[in-house]
Amino acid sequence: MGILDGKAVVITGAGRGLGEAYAMHAAQAGAAVVVNDVDADLAEQVAEHIRGYGGRAVASTHTVADPSEAEKIVGMCVTEFGRVDGLVNNAGLNYETLPWEDEPESIRRIVEVNLLGVIYTGMAAMRAMREQGSGSIVNISSGAFLGQRKLATYSATKGAVASLSSSWALDLEGENIRVNAVCPVAHTRMVWKSERSLRAIPADRTPGKVAPLVLFLLSDAADGITGQIVRCNGRQLHLVGHPYFKQPILESDTWDTTSVKRAFDGVLQAHLEPFGLEKRMPPRLRELVEPSQTA
Repeated sequence: MGILDGKAVVITGAGRGLGEAYAMHAAQAGAAVVVNDVDADLAEQVAEHIRGYGGRAVASTHTVADPSEAEKIVGMCVTEFGRVDGLVNNAGLNYETLPWEDEPESIRRIVEVNLLGVIYTGMAAMRAMREQGSGSIVNISSGAFLGQRKLATYSATKGAVASLSSSWALDLEGENIRVNAVCPVAHTRMVWKSERSLRAIPADRTPGKVAPLVLFLLSDAADGITGQIVRCNGRQLHLVGHPYFKQPILESDTWDTTSVKRAFDGVLQAHLEPFGLEKRMPPRLRELVEPSQTA
């Protein structure tokens, strides 16, 4: 008995890398899988591989960036397997650039795939899941949503996916549909194209080491777990804290620029937050933590 026996799942961007690992592991765990990728050859290769091992799989070459195409991805799962129990919104693009050198066309394309694609496919899946009364959606976010150099647009899309997952979890809580986000770290094609990532991510952190987390969240074993952001890098597994309103909360009947400045020069200065994935300290906070030495 596999943890996904009898379930039908859709995995986008499943032609290679993390998506392929999710698809292969899901099939081995007993699920029927819609292997979606805009690269038709890769999608069919993964589906054939699954069928070769006795699993059930069909290939979808529809793009998540078009709402009608996203509907067809989910519709294929219902047509072929009778239902859709799980969706892994994995399809995504990434590139490095300095923000002032970013190209509008590249920005538009990455937002269409990384964010709108998640929304379109998720909407289609949740409509089907509501009819059958259950389901699990796993959206692939990234630790980059905390802020990462040369990845501003990518980070923005992944931050939006994290917020989207929390909102969907609230909206779908009464529908018996769970929604969680996963921040995977693995040695993939995206990493090969980034010298910084190649240095940071060891080659042994393979996509297959992240896949068990996704399978668990798709399965009934994760009943009661929703609205969570989970990070896994192959060795470490941990929850990511949600943003919150930080103490102290200052109150005034009227705030003007003078009183705002006084607040930041006084109480708030000591409570400034480190920013970005590397936890960079704002200059004022650095001055407090590491006061300059005078002769």
